[in-house]
Amino acid sequence: MIWSGLFAIIAILLLLRQPVILVLAVATAYIHVFIAEGELQFLAQDIWFAIDREVLLSIPMFMLAGAVMTRGTIARRLIRVMAALTAPIPGGLGVAAILSCAAFAAISGSSIVTMLAIGSIMYPALIQSGYPKSFALGATMAGGTLGIIIPPSIPMILYGVMTEVSITDLFAAGLGPGILMTLLMATYSAIVCRNITGGKWDGREVAASLRDGVLALLMPVILLGGIYSGYFTPTESAAVALIYSIVVEIVFYRELKLGDYYKVFEDTTKLLGTLLMLLAIAGSLNTILDYEGVPKAMAAYITETVQSPVMFMVAVNILLVAVGCIMDIGSAILILAPLLLPIAVANGYDPIHFGIIMIVNLEIGYLTPPVGLNLWVAMVAFKVDFASVIRAAIPFILLMVAGLLVVIAVPELTFLFVKGR
Repeated sequence: MIWSGLFAIIAILLLLRQPVILVLAVATAYIHVFIAEGELQFLAQDIWFAIDREVLLSIPMFMLAGAVMTRGTIARRLIRVMAALTAPIPGGLGVAAILSCAAFAAISGSSIVTMLAIGSIMYPALIQSGYPKSFALGATMAGGTLGIIIPPSIPMILYGVMTEVSITDLFAAGLGPGILMTLLMATYSAIVCRNITGGKWDGREVAASLRDGVLALLMPVILLGGIYSGYFTPTESAAVALIYSIVVEIVFYRELKLGDYYKVFEDTTKLLGTLLMLLAIAGSLNTILDYEGVPKAMAAYITETVQSPVMFMVAVNILLVAVGCIMDIGSAILILAPLLLPIAVANGYDPIHFGIIMIVNLEIGYLTPPVGLNLWVAMVAFKVDFASVIRAAIPFILLMVAGLLVVIAVPELTFLFVKGR
Protein backbone atom coordinates (compact mmCIF):
# COMPACT_ATOMS: atom_id res chain seq x y z
CA MET A 1 0.00 0.00 0.00
CA ILE A 2 2.87 2.36 0.85
CA TRP A 3 4.57 1.68 -2.49
CA SER A 4 1.27 2.22 -4.29
CA GLY A 5 1.06 5.67 -2.72
CA LEU A 6 4.53 6.49 -4.01
CA PHE A 7 3.70 5.41 -7.56
CA ALA A 8 0.42 7.32 -7.44
CA ILE A 9 2.16 10.53 -6.38
CA ILE A 10 4.78 10.16 -9.12
CA ALA A 11 2.10 9.48 -11.74
CA ILE A 12 0.06 12.53 -10.67
CA LEU A 13 3.12 14.81 -10.79
CA LEU A 14 4.09 13.52 -14.22
CA LEU A 15 0.54 13.99 -15.53
CA LEU A 16 0.69 17.56 -14.24
CA ARG A 17 3.94 17.97 -16.23
CA GLN A 18 6.01 18.87 -13.23
CA PRO A 19 9.80 19.06 -13.68
CA VAL A 20 11.90 15.97 -13.00
CA ILE A 21 13.64 17.65 -10.07
CA LEU A 22 10.33 18.19 -8.24
CA VAL A 23 9.16 14.62 -8.91
CA LEU A 24 12.47 13.27 -7.64
CA ALA A 25 12.40 15.49 -4.53
CA VAL A 26 8.85 14.44 -3.57
CA ALA A 27 9.61 10.76 -4.20
CA THR A 28 12.78 10.94 -2.10
CA ALA A 29 11.02 12.65 0.79
CA TYR A 30 8.19 10.07 0.64
CA ILE A 31 10.66 7.15 0.73
CA HIS A 32 12.56 8.67 3.65
CA VAL A 33 9.45 9.23 5.78
CA PHE A 34 7.02 6.44 4.88
CA ILE A 35 9.14 3.57 3.57
CA ALA A 36 12.43 3.93 5.47
CA GLU A 37 10.54 5.29 8.49
CA GLY A 38 13.10 8.03 8.93
CA GLU A 39 12.91 11.76 9.35
CA LEU A 40 13.16 14.62 6.89
CA GLN A 41 16.34 15.80 8.59
CA PHE A 42 18.01 12.65 7.24
CA LEU A 43 17.11 13.88 3.76
CA ALA A 44 18.99 17.12 4.41
CA GLN A 45 22.01 15.19 5.70
CA ASP A 46 22.09 12.93 2.65
CA ILE A 47 21.82 15.93 0.33
CA TRP A 48 24.84 17.50 1.99
CA PHE A 49 26.88 14.30 1.76
CA ALA A 50 25.91 13.92 -1.94
CA ILE A 51 27.35 17.29 -2.94
CA ASP A 52 30.24 17.50 -0.46
CA ARG A 53 32.69 15.98 -2.96
CA GLU A 54 35.77 17.63 -4.40
CA VAL A 55 35.30 16.12 -7.88
CA LEU A 56 32.04 18.06 -8.32
CA LEU A 57 34.10 21.24 -8.52
CA SER A 58 35.05 20.17 -12.04
CA ILE A 59 31.47 20.49 -13.34
CA PRO A 60 31.01 24.28 -12.91
CA MET A 61 34.54 24.92 -14.15
CA PHE A 62 34.03 22.87 -17.33
CA MET A 63 30.68 24.60 -17.86
CA LEU A 64 32.27 28.03 -17.44
CA ALA A 65 35.16 27.14 -19.75
CA GLY A 66 32.73 25.93 -22.41
CA ALA A 67 30.69 29.12 -22.14
CA VAL A 68 33.80 31.31 -22.45
CA MET A 69 34.96 29.41 -25.55
CA THR A 70 31.50 29.58 -27.11
CA ARG A 71 31.23 33.37 -26.73
CA GLY A 72 34.88 33.84 -27.63
CA THR A 73 36.76 32.86 -30.79
CA ILE A 74 38.28 29.49 -29.88
CA ALA A 75 35.49 27.60 -31.67
CA ARG A 76 35.81 29.73 -34.82
CA ARG A 77 39.57 29.19 -34.96
CA LEU A 78 39.17 25.41 -34.59
CA ILE A 79 36.67 25.41 -37.46
CA ARG A 80 39.04 27.35 -39.70
CA VAL A 81 41.78 24.75 -39.16
CA MET A 82 39.47 21.81 -39.91
CA ALA A 83 37.97 23.50 -42.97
CA ALA A 84 41.44 24.21 -44.38
CA LEU A 85 42.62 20.64 -43.85
CA THR A 86 39.52 19.04 -45.42
CA ALA A 87 39.05 21.53 -48.30
CA PRO A 88 40.32 19.17 -51.08
CA ILE A 89 37.92 16.39 -50.04
CA PRO A 90 34.51 16.20 -51.80
CA GLY A 91 32.03 17.07 -49.09
CA GLY A 92 34.97 18.40 -47.10
CA LEU A 93 33.05 21.10 -45.27
CA GLY A 94 30.65 18.45 -43.90
CA VAL A 95 33.62 16.41 -42.70
CA ALA A 96 35.09 19.59 -41.21
CA ALA A 97 31.86 20.14 -39.26
CA ILE A 98 32.17 16.71 -37.62
CA LEU A 99 35.90 17.08 -36.93
CA SER A 100 35.35 20.55 -35.46
CA CYS A 101 32.72 19.14 -33.10
CA ALA A 102 35.13 16.37 -32.07
CA ALA A 103 37.94 18.87 -31.41
CA PHE A 104 35.69 21.18 -29.43
CA ALA A 105 34.25 18.20 -27.52
CA ALA A 106 37.74 17.51 -26.22
CA ILE A 107 37.71 20.83 -24.36
CA SER A 108 34.05 21.48 -23.48
CA GLY A 109 32.57 18.33 -21.87
CA SER A 110 29.03 19.22 -22.99
CA SER A 111 26.85 18.25 -25.95
CA ILE A 112 24.76 21.42 -26.05
CA VAL A 113 27.79 23.71 -25.75
CA THR A 114 29.57 21.81 -28.54
CA MET A 115 26.56 21.94 -30.86
CA LEU A 116 25.94 25.65 -30.34
CA ALA A 117 29.60 26.67 -30.51
CA ILE A 118 30.26 24.83 -33.79
CA GLY A 119 26.74 24.86 -35.22
CA SER A 120 26.24 28.61 -34.97
CA ILE A 121 29.12 28.99 -37.45
CA MET A 122 29.00 25.74 -39.43
CA TYR A 123 25.25 25.43 -40.06
CA PRO A 124 24.91 28.64 -42.11
CA ALA A 125 28.26 27.95 -43.81
CA LEU A 126 27.06 24.51 -44.95
CA ILE A 127 23.80 25.93 -46.30
CA GLN A 128 25.64 28.70 -48.19
CA SER A 129 28.03 26.13 -49.68
CA GLY A 130 25.16 24.13 -51.19
CA TYR A 131 24.82 21.33 -48.66
CA PRO A 132 21.27 19.99 -48.12
CA LYS A 133 19.55 21.64 -45.18
CA SER A 134 18.65 18.26 -43.70
CA PHE A 135 22.30 17.13 -43.77
CA ALA A 136 23.52 20.41 -42.28
CA LEU A 137 21.04 20.05 -39.41
CA GLY A 138 21.81 16.38 -38.80
CA ALA A 139 25.58 16.83 -38.88
CA THR A 140 25.39 19.76 -36.47
CA MET A 141 23.13 17.96 -34.00
CA ALA A 142 24.94 14.62 -34.17
CA GLY A 143 28.37 16.24 -34.02
CA GLY A 144 27.25 17.97 -30.84
CA THR A 145 26.62 14.63 -29.14
CA LEU A 146 30.36 13.91 -29.35
CA GLY A 147 30.68 16.40 -26.49
CA ILE A 148 29.69 13.76 -23.94
CA ILE A 149 31.58 10.71 -25.23
CA ILE A 150 34.91 12.37 -26.09
CA PRO A 151 36.61 13.28 -22.80
CA PRO A 152 36.46 15.40 -20.75
CA SER A 153 32.75 14.75 -20.29
CA ILE A 154 30.36 16.04 -17.65
CA PRO A 155 28.12 12.89 -17.85
CA MET A 156 31.23 10.76 -17.23
CA ILE A 157 31.94 12.81 -14.12
CA LEU A 158 28.36 12.26 -12.93
CA TYR A 159 28.62 8.51 -13.59
CA GLY A 160 31.93 8.32 -11.73
CA VAL A 161 30.53 10.26 -8.76
CA MET A 162 27.39 8.11 -8.48
CA THR A 163 29.16 4.75 -8.92
CA GLU A 164 32.60 5.51 -7.42
CA VAL A 165 34.32 4.47 -10.66
CA SER A 166 37.59 6.22 -11.56
CA ILE A 167 36.77 9.32 -13.61
CA THR A 168 40.27 9.32 -15.11
CA ASP A 169 39.72 5.77 -16.37
CA LEU A 170 36.29 6.74 -17.72
CA PHE A 171 37.87 9.63 -19.63
CA ALA A 172 40.46 7.28 -21.12
CA ALA A 173 37.79 4.71 -21.93
CA GLY A 174 35.76 7.29 -23.86
CA LEU A 175 38.55 7.99 -26.35
CA GLY A 176 38.19 4.79 -28.41
CA PRO A 177 34.38 4.96 -28.78
CA GLY A 178 34.63 8.74 -29.34
CA ILE A 179 37.07 8.27 -32.22
CA LEU A 180 34.84 5.51 -33.65
CA MET A 181 31.74 7.75 -33.59
CA THR A 182 33.71 10.60 -35.17
CA LEU A 183 34.98 8.36 -37.99
CA LEU A 184 31.51 6.95 -38.66
CA MET A 185 29.97 10.42 -38.92
CA ALA A 186 32.84 11.86 -40.97
CA THR A 187 32.80 8.91 -43.39
CA TYR A 188 29.03 9.17 -43.80
CA SER A 189 29.38 12.90 -44.47
CA ALA A 190 32.03 12.33 -47.14
CA ILE A 191 29.94 9.65 -48.87
CA VAL A 192 26.59 11.44 -48.78
CA CYS A 193 28.05 14.78 -49.90
CA ARG A 194 30.60 13.38 -52.37
CA ASN A 195 29.01 15.31 -55.26
CA ILE A 196 29.63 18.64 -53.54
CA THR A 197 33.08 19.68 -54.65
CA GLY A 198 35.40 21.16 -52.11
CA GLY A 199 38.09 23.73 -52.65
CA LYS A 200 41.69 23.19 -53.67
CA TRP A 201 44.56 22.52 -51.31
CA ASP A 202 45.86 25.87 -50.16
CA GLY A 203 49.06 25.54 -48.22
CA ARG A 204 49.03 29.20 -47.26
CA GLU A 205 45.53 28.94 -45.78
CA VAL A 206 46.47 25.79 -43.87
CA ALA A 207 49.54 27.49 -42.44
CA ALA A 208 47.60 30.67 -41.62
CA SER A 209 44.78 28.73 -39.94
CA LEU A 210 47.28 26.77 -37.86
CA ARG A 211 49.00 29.97 -36.73
CA ASP A 212 45.63 31.53 -35.97
CA GLY A 213 44.36 28.49 -34.08
CA VAL A 214 47.46 27.05 -32.44
CA LEU A 215 46.41 28.13 -28.94
CA ALA A 216 42.96 26.60 -29.44
CA LEU A 217 44.49 23.35 -30.77
CA LEU A 218 46.87 23.15 -27.81
CA MET A 219 44.03 23.11 -25.30
CA PRO A 220 42.81 19.48 -25.79
CA VAL A 221 46.45 18.35 -25.93
CA ILE A 222 47.17 20.01 -22.58
CA LEU A 223 43.98 18.74 -20.94
CA LEU A 224 44.07 15.14 -22.12
CA GLY A 225 47.83 14.87 -21.83
CA GLY A 226 47.76 16.19 -18.28
CA ILE A 227 44.97 13.84 -17.21
CA TYR A 228 46.39 10.65 -18.74
CA SER A 229 49.96 11.37 -17.67
CA GLY A 230 48.73 11.79 -14.10
CA TYR A 231 50.07 15.33 -13.95
CA PHE A 232 46.70 16.59 -12.77
CA THR A 233 43.33 15.12 -11.76
CA PRO A 234 40.02 15.57 -13.63
CA THR A 235 39.10 18.32 -11.15
CA GLU A 236 42.41 20.10 -11.69
CA SER A 237 42.00 19.68 -15.45
CA ALA A 238 38.71 21.60 -15.26
CA ALA A 239 40.51 24.45 -13.50
CA VAL A 240 43.23 24.38 -16.16
CA ALA A 241 40.57 24.49 -18.92
CA LEU A 242 38.85 27.48 -17.32
CA ILE A 243 42.05 29.46 -16.65
CA TYR A 244 43.49 28.63 -20.06
CA SER A 245 40.33 29.68 -21.94
CA ILE A 246 40.05 32.97 -20.03
CA VAL A 247 43.77 33.82 -20.43
CA VAL A 248 43.72 33.00 -24.17
CA GLU A 249 40.58 35.08 -24.77
CA ILE A 250 41.74 38.05 -22.67
CA VAL A 251 45.47 38.18 -23.41
CA PHE A 252 45.75 36.87 -26.97
CA TYR A 253 42.42 37.04 -28.82
CA ARG A 254 40.94 40.05 -26.98
CA GLU A 255 37.49 39.80 -28.57
CA LEU A 256 35.39 39.21 -25.43
CA LYS A 257 34.12 42.28 -23.63
CA LEU A 258 33.51 42.65 -19.89
CA GLY A 259 29.74 42.41 -20.40
CA ASP A 260 30.23 39.06 -22.15
CA TYR A 261 31.86 37.59 -19.06
CA TYR A 262 28.94 38.72 -16.92
CA LYS A 263 26.57 36.90 -19.28
CA VAL A 264 28.77 33.80 -19.22
CA PHE A 265 28.69 33.61 -15.43
CA GLU A 266 24.95 34.34 -15.31
CA ASP A 267 24.01 31.59 -17.77
CA THR A 268 26.35 29.05 -16.17
CA THR A 269 24.99 29.79 -12.69
CA LYS A 270 21.42 29.14 -13.83
CA LEU A 271 22.34 25.78 -15.37
CA LEU A 272 24.50 24.81 -12.42
CA GLY A 273 21.76 25.58 -9.88
CA THR A 274 19.45 23.05 -11.51
CA LEU A 275 22.14 20.40 -12.02
CA LEU A 276 23.52 20.49 -8.47
CA MET A 277 20.05 20.36 -6.92
CA LEU A 278 19.23 17.34 -9.07
CA LEU A 279 22.52 15.70 -8.12
CA ALA A 280 21.92 16.33 -4.41
CA ILE A 281 18.41 14.85 -4.39
CA ALA A 282 19.43 11.89 -6.55
CA GLY A 283 22.34 11.21 -4.19
CA SER A 284 19.99 11.21 -1.21
CA LEU A 285 17.59 8.86 -2.99
CA ASN A 286 20.40 6.46 -3.91
CA THR A 287 21.65 6.46 -0.31
CA ILE A 288 18.30 5.42 1.12
CA LEU A 289 17.65 2.85 -1.63
CA ASP A 290 21.06 1.31 -0.97
CA TYR A 291 20.34 1.27 2.77
CA GLU A 292 17.07 -0.56 2.08
CA GLY A 293 18.86 -3.07 -0.16
CA VAL A 294 16.94 -2.18 -3.32
CA PRO A 295 19.90 -2.42 -5.78
CA LYS A 296 20.94 -5.81 -4.41
CA ALA A 297 17.37 -7.08 -4.58
CA MET A 298 17.03 -5.86 -8.17
CA ALA A 299 20.36 -7.44 -9.10
CA ALA A 300 19.34 -10.77 -7.59
CA TYR A 301 15.93 -10.72 -9.30
CA ILE A 302 17.24 -9.85 -12.74
CA THR A 303 20.14 -12.30 -12.44
CA GLU A 304 17.63 -15.07 -11.71
CA THR A 305 15.20 -13.92 -14.41
CA VAL A 306 17.58 -13.07 -17.26
CA GLN A 307 19.29 -16.20 -18.44
CA SER A 308 22.38 -14.71 -20.10
CA PRO A 309 24.55 -11.56 -20.16
CA VAL A 310 23.47 -11.05 -23.78
CA MET A 311 19.78 -10.92 -22.86
CA PHE A 312 20.62 -8.59 -19.99
CA MET A 313 22.39 -6.19 -22.34
CA VAL A 314 19.47 -6.30 -24.79
CA ALA A 315 17.09 -5.41 -21.95
CA VAL A 316 19.37 -2.63 -20.69
CA ASN A 317 19.72 -1.10 -24.15
CA ILE A 318 15.96 -1.09 -24.66
CA LEU A 319 15.53 0.54 -21.24
CA LEU A 320 18.19 3.20 -21.84
CA VAL A 321 16.92 4.08 -25.31
CA ALA A 322 13.41 4.46 -23.87
CA VAL A 323 14.72 6.55 -20.97
CA GLY A 324 16.76 8.68 -23.36
CA CYS A 325 13.55 9.55 -25.23
CA ILE A 326 11.88 11.04 -22.16
CA MET A 327 14.64 12.12 -19.75
CA ASP A 328 17.76 14.25 -19.96
CA ILE A 329 21.08 12.43 -19.67
CA GLY A 330 22.05 13.94 -16.30
CA SER A 331 18.85 12.78 -14.63
CA ALA A 332 19.10 9.34 -16.25
CA ILE A 333 22.66 8.78 -15.03
CA LEU A 334 21.99 10.04 -11.53
CA ILE A 335 18.95 7.80 -11.11
CA LEU A 336 19.82 4.66 -13.10
CA ALA A 337 23.61 4.26 -12.89
CA PRO A 338 23.72 3.19 -9.20
CA LEU A 339 20.80 0.79 -9.78
CA LEU A 340 22.00 -0.81 -13.01
CA LEU A 341 25.73 -1.11 -12.29
CA PRO A 342 25.47 -3.88 -9.61
CA ILE A 343 23.29 -5.88 -12.02
CA ALA A 344 25.75 -5.34 -14.86
CA VAL A 345 28.66 -6.49 -12.69
CA ALA A 346 26.65 -9.58 -11.66
CA ASN A 347 26.29 -10.36 -15.36
CA GLY A 348 30.01 -10.06 -16.00
CA TYR A 349 30.31 -6.51 -17.34
CA ASP A 350 33.19 -4.28 -16.26
CA PRO A 351 32.03 -1.09 -14.49
CA ILE A 352 34.04 1.12 -16.87
CA HIS A 353 32.80 -0.66 -19.99
CA PHE A 354 29.23 -0.53 -18.74
CA GLY A 355 29.58 3.19 -18.02
CA ILE A 356 30.66 3.87 -21.61
CA ILE A 357 27.80 1.70 -22.93
CA MET A 358 25.36 3.66 -20.80
CA ILE A 359 26.70 7.05 -21.91
CA VAL A 360 26.72 6.09 -25.62
CA ASN A 361 23.13 4.87 -25.23
CA LEU A 362 22.06 8.11 -23.62
CA GLU A 363 24.12 10.04 -26.18
CA ILE A 364 21.65 8.74 -28.77
CA GLY A 365 18.89 10.13 -26.54
CA TYR A 366 20.06 13.64 -27.41
CA LEU A 367 18.66 13.01 -30.90
CA THR A 368 15.48 11.09 -30.05
CA PRO A 369 12.07 12.74 -29.49
CA PRO A 370 10.24 13.86 -27.50
CA VAL A 371 12.91 15.13 -25.05
CA GLY A 372 16.09 14.96 -27.17
CA LEU A 373 17.83 18.16 -26.06
CA ASN A 374 19.82 18.65 -29.25
CA LEU A 375 16.58 18.50 -31.26
CA TRP A 376 14.91 21.25 -29.22
CA VAL A 377 17.99 23.45 -29.02
CA ALA A 378 18.58 23.10 -32.78
CA MET A 379 14.94 23.92 -33.49
CA VAL A 380 15.24 27.18 -31.56
CA ALA A 381 18.81 28.10 -32.55
CA PHE A 382 18.40 27.44 -36.29
CA LYS A 383 14.71 28.40 -36.54
CA VAL A 384 13.38 25.16 -38.06
CA ASP A 385 10.31 23.08 -37.21
CA PHE A 386 10.46 19.99 -35.01
CA ALA A 387 9.56 17.57 -37.82
CA SER A 388 12.55 18.79 -39.83
CA VAL A 389 15.05 18.24 -37.03
CA ILE A 390 13.70 14.73 -36.42
CA ARG A 391 14.06 13.78 -40.10
CA ALA A 392 17.55 15.24 -40.17
CA ALA A 393 18.59 13.22 -37.12
CA ILE A 394 17.42 9.78 -38.34
CA PRO A 395 20.48 8.82 -40.48
CA PHE A 396 22.85 9.85 -37.71
CA ILE A 397 20.82 7.95 -35.10
CA LEU A 398 21.27 4.79 -37.20
CA LEU A 399 25.02 5.47 -37.42
CA MET A 400 25.24 5.89 -33.66
CA VAL A 401 23.30 2.68 -33.04
CA ALA A 402 25.82 0.86 -35.26
CA GLY A 403 28.63 2.42 -33.23
CA LEU A 404 26.93 1.38 -29.98
CA LEU A 405 26.78 -2.24 -31.15
CA VAL A 406 30.52 -2.14 -31.86
CA VAL A 407 31.23 -0.66 -28.41
CA ILE A 408 29.18 -3.45 -26.77
CA ALA A 409 30.64 -6.28 -28.87
CA VAL A 410 34.27 -5.13 -28.72
CA PRO A 411 35.19 -4.22 -25.11
CA GLU A 412 38.82 -3.86 -26.19
CA LEU A 413 37.83 -0.62 -27.92
CA THR A 414 36.80 0.83 -24.55
CA PHE A 415 40.05 -0.18 -22.85
CA LEU A 416 42.31 0.87 -25.73
CA PHE A 417 43.66 3.90 -23.85
CA VAL A 418 43.04 2.79 -20.24
CA LYS A 419 46.28 2.17 -18.38
CA GLY A 420 46.82 -1.31 -17.00
CA ARG A 421 43.86 -2.89 -18.83
